[in-house]
Amino acid sequence: MQPVRHFLLALQFFTRIPVTGALARWVGYSPAMLRASAAHFPGVGWIVGGVAAAVYGLLCWHLPPVAGITWVAAVFSTIVTVLLTGGFHEDGLADVADGLGGSQQRERVLEIMKDSRIGAFGAMALVLALLAKVALLAVLGQMSLAGALLAIGLAHVASRTWPLLTIRWLPHVGDAAGSKSKPLADQISPRALMAGALWCGLAVLVALAWAHTLPLPWLGGLQSGERTATVLLWGLLGSALGWVVVHWRLKQRLQGFTGDGLGAVQQVSEIGFYLAVALAMGAR
Repeated sequence: MQPVRHFLLALQFFTRIPVTGALARWVGYSPAMLRASAAHFPGVGWIVGGVAAAVYGLLCWHLPPVAGITWVAAVFSTIVTVLLTGGFHEDGLADVADGLGGSQQRERVLEIMKDSRIGAFGAMALVLALLAKVALLAVLGQMSLAGALLAIGLAHVASRTWPLLTIRWLPHVGDAAGSKSKPLADQISPRALMAGALWCGLAVLVALAWAHTLPLPWLGGLQSGERTATVLLWGLLGSALGWVVVHWRLKQRLQGFTGDGLGAVQQVSEIGFYLAVALAMGAR
């Protein structure tokens, strides 16, 4: 039952989904357990992405079929993800933008990132990120509802897989004693990386299987499996590119990562997934 405990601890740490009372006592807590729970970060993406996709789909199916319906679905789907996570990753993106935009000196960047107040760079990054997500989800829904649902589910899983590589390859920096993310940074194991990759790989397989059972209008003249695999590959590549950009900036400017940096990785990777899928679905 230990993997179940680790998954529930990840759910408790990375979301606002209540794991309390007797269940929390059964799960337990220790820095070692939190470190092990990082392997299930992509598994949390299954929950968040699944709920977001369900909200998107239900609104598109039940709202009147008028222009702008996908924009409503995109907005409320995004709201649900923020409520589920408490804006955990969005806050990290804003803090990273404030730090990197506010100073060229490493120590000053880390100091700015610890400040709970949001600055101009953080506000701009947060607004633009939310606008990018909503706009891309609306566009995807206009091209294909099934394609949008696939993208939402997989984007949340993939964007929570890449941070594991950042944890593996960069040292934790900043205030170690006061950092909630420090237990995650004490070297993630190859076994944990494999578990995270398994969560992501399983999500891809489920998406492919689902695509073979439902008609997807955007498949064009290609075979279902071939077209779907191509689109998903583009999404994964776009997500990976988002991770590379943030990872490189953290390495260059901070010589390591913080919890806020992991949040920024998740957000940029998620947006990269949506953008790449939109480009692939629109390709002729």
